[in-house]
Amino acid sequence: MTDHSLNPKNAVGAIRVSSVKQGTDGDSPEAQREQIERFATNKGFEIKKFFVFLESASKEQQPMQEAVDYCKNPKNKVDYFIIKSIDRFTRGGSLPYDLLKTQLEAAKVKLIDIYGIIGSDQVNTLDHLGVEYKWSVYSPSKKSEILEAERSKDELRDIMTRMVGAEVRYTRLGYWMRRPPYGYVSERIDTPHGKRTILLPHPEESKFIKEIFRLRSLGHHTDREIADKLNDMGYQNRQKHSSVSEGKKSSLTITQLWRIVRNPIYAGVNNEKWTNGKPVRCAFDGLVSIELFNKANKGKRVIDEHPDGRLGVKDIKEARYATEKGKRSADFPYKRFVMCPQCNKPLLGSYSKGKSGKRYGSYHCNKRGHYFRVRKEDLEKRVDQFFAGLQLSPECIDKLEQSAEAAWRTIETSYANRLSNLSNRIADLKSETENVVQKLKILNNESAIRHMEVELERLEKETVALKSQKKDLESQKPENAEALCRKLKHVVKHLGEVLHQQMDPIKKARFFNLLFDRPPTYDNLDGRTPESSIFTDVNPLFLAKNYQKLHLVTPRRIELRFPD
Repeated sequence: MTDHSLNPKNAVGAIRVSSVKQGTDGDSPEAQREQIERFATNKGFEIKKFFVFLESASKEQQPMQEAVDYCKNPKNKVDYFIIKSIDRFTRGGSLPYDLLKTQLEAAKVKLIDIYGIIGSDQVNTLDHLGVEYKWSVYSPSKKSEILEAERSKDELRDIMTRMVGAEVRYTRLGYWMRRPPYGYVSERIDTPHGKRTILLPHPEESKFIKEIFRLRSLGHHTDREIADKLNDMGYQNRQKHSSVSEGKKSSLTITQLWRIVRNPIYAGVNNEKWTNGKPVRCAFDGLVSIELFNKANKGKRVIDEHPDGRLGVKDIKEARYATEKGKRSADFPYKRFVMCPQCNKPLLGSYSKGKSGKRYGSYHCNKRGHYFRVRKEDLEKRVDQFFAGLQLSPECIDKLEQSAEAAWRTIETSYANRLSNLSNRIADLKSETENVVQKLKILNNESAIRHMEVELERLEKETVALKSQKKDLESQKPENAEALCRKLKHVVKHLGEVLHQQMDPIKKARFFNLLFDRPPTYDNLDGRTPESSIFTDVNPLFLAKNYQKLHLVTPRRIELRFPD
């Protein structure tokens, strides 16, 4: 026997099993350790440390990396890395195997398996010339090692396919194949499909789950109040956080509460990836009824029970905005028409709900590093007060009158041209009709007569349609420019009164917006501030382009009287 004590070599042993179950029922860590120790004794190696991994080695982050890093440290003085077999080193295939082994080779550590697949011989293809390069040195057993690593990967795929496939099938039959969620414990029972796992209420945790659904279904408490109440009852998270190890209580958070309330498993319904998103009624009772689940979710997530026994889970998303994007809301007509006094950005509008359930409307700007909020009633009152005190200079009124008159002359000219074109077209059709009638009087061929009759019918229909268009256009005859200017002067001089009588808040807000070349801030609307004077410049396009679109209306029994 060779005396190895004269030149002892240091080694580490690495042990891996794919799961805790395999570690206790199959290829146990004890069995692998015994084999590695016997191998090391026969080779005269001294085992400095054992690494044991009770997890899969097919993951992207290889568990053996920890042991490899230990060997790479020169302070540990490791010569050999001993494993039982390549499939115990990695089951990720040839790529992870080659990466791990290359790291060991760079650290001058030899990888050895007790089955002898991994050879220790190195061959230099340029040895006969006395020259050596990295690429000229290779291991003759490398191909065998790669094939073994790939075989291990294929074996893992086959094992996982059988195992996960069975779990998916049993999940679709209503059994539970994962870790039990909070509030449940798992138990294996005899079923028509053999011994299978179901969920039963946890003796302590289930009462918290039931209380969450009960309180939320009542609608008397906010989610924050429910979470505080559960924490006062002694709710304790199952997960081990750093705060728990420091002696702090792991309490229920709002996010965890929402996750619990939305999970249909608590109503005995499983809806997950393994069911292809189709709800499956579990082979065990839920902690709450489906009716209570729907009530606690307040219509945002609903479990439907169809007459044929099928189930459906629907998520109903609330609209982000009360009105269609781009549409104005009558509740907040001055949204984006009045600016924030702090950042000069448009104010938005929304409702907030008080503890009593009453809604409070406000205009606000609170997402730009500051907070500004004003009550809806206060801002709209200030707009009315601004209108009441608004006065325009005679020069501005004259400018508006000239602009409106010029624009209205263009409208009148366009109207006259359209009316003339219709009249001319009707006259042409009348002439064509008379010609067709004259031809009918002299024709004898029946085919030609039928053709001319069809043409005559077409001409008569087109004439009727054009006369109808002409009648509608005549009813839309614009007022003359002189009458328009008289009304314009009255509106400008009594602007506050006219707007006060406007019943439509959206039209009123648009009227307001058209007055300014630059939108005012909330503070600008205060007539007592010196800056309000800069907003007396009315947009010259005000009546030139938008007068007809205002459609000012007045309350019943009130009539706007314009000067004659």
